Amino acid sequence: MPNYKLTYFNMRGRAEIIRYIFAYLDIKYEDHRIEQADWPEIKSDLAGKTEVEQCQVDAIVDTLDDFMSRFPWAEKRQDIKDQTINELLTYDAPHLLQDLDTYLGEKEWLIGNSVTWADFYWEICSTTLLVFKPDLLDVHPRLVTVRKKVQAIPAIADWIQRRPQTRL
Repeated sequence: MPNYKLTYFNMRGRAEIIRYIFAYLDIKYEDHRIEQADWPEIKSDLAGKTEVEQCQVDAIVDTLDDFMSRFPWAEKRQDIKDQTINELLTYDAPHLLQDLDTYLGEKEWLIGNSVTWADFYWEICSTTLLVFKPDLLDVHPRLVTVRKKVQAIPAIADWIQRRPQTRL
């Protein structure tokens, strides 16, 4: 049986729903709580090195997440699913990609001067989108470069090689 460790601030907050689910399912876990004052020593720079960068990371991730959540992943009727996906990729994706490309500009990463989880999330989302429309990024080589840079990070490259092979 797996061992779970929930790490969160010493408060209910967003972790409380997880605690409820663990309690309801009678799942044992370690409730590791940290103090706000200790957070700067614990947090990863993957969230952004400054408060402004952290906001920018959140904005990029939320924008990508909002777009990806519009896909009809659970739609049972394949014709409706295909039509909706096609419309999103034909009419909406180009605007999103142009905005991301403009935001990236000449930078090496989406935020700041080092990789963040926004870059990881971009790679994951774009990999999924490319399954449906392989030429989607043909006019955005800088966004492709970010994808390739994420994929080239040794730990990420290793995971990509080891993970189960699935379509999505």
